[in-house]
Amino acid sequence: MLRPGLSPVQGLGFVLLCLVLGASQSYAFELDLKDSKNATCLYAKWQMNFNISYETINKTTKSVTPGFSNVTYKGSSCGDDENGPKIAVQFGSAFSWSVNFTKKASHYLIDSISFSYNTSDNTVFSGAKDKGIINVSDSVKIEIPLNSMFKCNSLLTLKMNDVVQNYWGVVVQAFVENGTVSKKEFLCDEDKPSTTVTPVTHTTVPSSTTTPTPKEKPGVGTYLVRNSNGTCLLATMGLQLNITQDKVTSVINVNPNLTDSTGSCSPQTSQLRLNGSTIKYLDFVFAVKNENRFYLKEVNVSLLVNDSVFSISNTNLSYWDAPLGSSYMCNKEQTISVSEAFQINTFDLRVQPFSVIEGKYSTAQECPLDDDTILIPIIVGAGLSGLIIVIVIAYLIGRRKSYAGYQTL
Repeated sequence: MLRPGLSPVQGLGFVLLCLVLGASQSYAFELDLKDSKNATCLYAKWQMNFNISYETINKTTKSVTPGFSNVTYKGSSCGDDENGPKIAVQFGSAFSWSVNFTKKASHYLIDSISFSYNTSDNTVFSGAKDKGIINVSDSVKIEIPLNSMFKCNSLLTLKMNDVVQNYWGVVVQAFVENGTVSKKEFLCDEDKPSTTVTPVTHTTVPSSTTTPTPKEKPGVGTYLVRNSNGTCLLATMGLQLNITQDKVTSVINVNPNLTDSTGSCSPQTSQLRLNGSTIKYLDFVFAVKNENRFYLKEVNVSLLVNDSVFSISNTNLSYWDAPLGSSYMCNKEQTISVSEAFQINTFDLRVQPFSVIEGKYSTAQECPLDDDTILIPIIVGAGLSGLIIVIVIAYLIGRRKSYAGYQTL
């Protein structure tokens, strides 16, 4: 549905749809910016989040992931003869973000991206040593043919000083002609199929029935997400990724020492995002159900496998169910089936995506695999079954002997 109550910006029609996807601090925006004739001049759709590090008066480093509250769009423009189109977004009391576009012959450019934040806002940057507005900007220079739609599903990361910006699911066209968004797509390099030929270093090629050589148990890492109130999500686990492409299965152990974690938290949804050398992103999205329990609802992944990008998403999962205010724990190996082509094996898992107090896990609900008490009725039942079988056999043998005792005269 359309966001209500938007007023014209500099005499332009402005229609913007802002949807919360997955987590409140990881938003999806859809923007249809119109000119004075009510014709579309710029169309954009994207998801983004930020992670900001700052130094405190105690000489420690904190990081915050801002939420997207009280969003305004002052300064967004179709452009004119002197200035190109611009998307401007302000959110919260301390943040603003913008992207500028320029035109060059037969191409247009995503020219630069700017981000500013105000460390004087104590509700967000508690205990910040340096106070004031900090601006960071990066010259992006992504060149796109005119009348073409730029598209990038893969994760794009910009690191500018103490700010890490993540973008994905990007669709954008500036300088829209005749008010009609083009159907021609121009893919980012990260989404393009790889044409690199990798030298063959082995002679055994797995067949469709070949089972990959099992890898050793992956290392266990601890990952966390922080917001202005401190740690809001905790996760400890070893991760093993199983990818099937062209009937060949690859197994990847996630190295926690080479994996970074970001994410976001809100009362209804929380997100843990992992990034590594081969993992563009691996998202675990948690949701609240029935107002008193949480579960793993969604997994999104994009990673490099054999020099090609493997991406998949499932938004209709139901794993790791536990009461709110507790954590979920499963020490034994557990398999999360995201799709036929992608499964995740977890080891020594413990996760708490909501209600983290003082950065510590709450009482854990154990998974059925760890619950040894279930073995007791199984053992008792097996023992009783065995006893009944022995009694029946003994009875049958006794009857045969009794018949054999009578002889004819």
